Amino acid sequence: MTPANIVFMDFTSLRNFTVKERFLRYVGIDTQSDPVSDTYPSTEKQKNLGRLLVQELLDIGVADAHLDEYGYVYATIPANTNKADVPVICFCSHIDTSPDCSGLDVKPIVHENYSGADIILPDDSSQVIKMSEHPNLKNQIGNDVITASGTTLLGADNKAGVAEIMDACYQLINHPEIKHGTIKILFTPDEEIGRGVDKVDIQKLGAYAGYTIDGESAGNMENETFSADGARLTINGISSHPGFAKGKMESAIKIAGKIIAQLPVELSPEGTEEMQGFVHPVDMSGHVEQATIDFIIRDFDDTKLSQHAAKIEEIAQNVLKAFPGSTYNLHVKQQYRNMKQVLDKHPQIVEYGMEAIRRTGLEAKLCSIRGGTDGSRLSFMGLPCPNIFAGEHAFHSKQEWVSVQDMQKAVETILHLCMLWEEHS
Repeated sequence: MTPANIVFMDFTSLRNFTVKERFLRYVGIDTQSDPVSDTYPSTEKQKNLGRLLVQELLDIGVADAHLDEYGYVYATIPANTNKADVPVICFCSHIDTSPDCSGLDVKPIVHENYSGADIILPDDSSQVIKMSEHPNLKNQIGNDVITASGTTLLGADNKAGVAEIMDACYQLINHPEIKHGTIKILFTPDEEIGRGVDKVDIQKLGAYAGYTIDGESAGNMENETFSADGARLTINGISSHPGFAKGKMESAIKIAGKIIAQLPVELSPEGTEEMQGFVHPVDMSGHVEQATIDFIIRDFDDTKLSQHAAKIEEIAQNVLKAFPGSTYNLHVKQQYRNMKQVLDKHPQIVEYGMEAIRRTGLEAKLCSIRGGTDGSRLSFMGLPCPNIFAGEHAFHSKQEWVSVQDMQKAVETILHLCMLWEEHS
């Protein structure tokens, strides 16, 4: 049997869980991360899923699976090939869910043999998943679509990826005809709050290439992300007793409001698409004497990040002309950079990913992400790491969904990748 002709779904009867069963099990565990926490991981509850994953890996024979103090799960599947020069590759997904929407008491619903009709979520009938708003649903007619019940997110971002990697691990252990080199597994906490690889041990992984399984539509592979900075604008106003404030008070809160109001729509998330960058205020706090605005600044072109920061500063200066006693300070901090800068130096990693997708029967499409992944930072830490589809859609929302069939295709893609690296070594 040639690798390209292996049909992995024939192995269902040999699994301890199907990828669907794994996913339904994982989404029931609340793993929401917390951006204001200063602990690692940011929420202790993320370790609950980590411990479950470790036990499942140990149960199927992955002997070194373990959870470290920071909430990372590491595991190794030893090579089963006689070739000595097969590069070590790593598959990575994150276990946390977004703080933007509740992940507590998720009630997943499997809509079998999806007909194309609007999906009304039963616990909140105002939550309706419409094909007109979710055009990728047109590719799911006849498939089994999984949603939440209407009051929480589903958690497909990124428990779909976790389930797919776990199912691939089971296949690799139980099917020695799938020849591969050493495979490393990494599950990370806190990706949703930008800390997913803060404490990762790159030396422990010892991998040449990585693949995050955290993308959207089946067939998509992403080799390019935003570059990202964070910025904090601090406004120092003048406080005065409100009863005697005429001609004296310069409210930092009101100044902050005027600055936000002058941000151009064409530089906002809601006013940009495709390869356009943006400036986005994500938090504001303070009082009359001092207020702060936190921004995220995004663009595919690194040079434009400083231009976007300069726009914030220009607006602040113009607004403060009307407040002569007030001052401001803008502090910009690098967050992550476009992984394409690294991946272009290792074209083989992306080429094998595209070929693995094609071997599943899907059309492979190379895309850009209007966001970032753990792979963005891993690439600059020495582990070049593009992103492969997990099938997740409408992430960070109550209308999040994924199909069982897309998850199965992601499992197949992982297995074909393992074989490709062995074949070409």
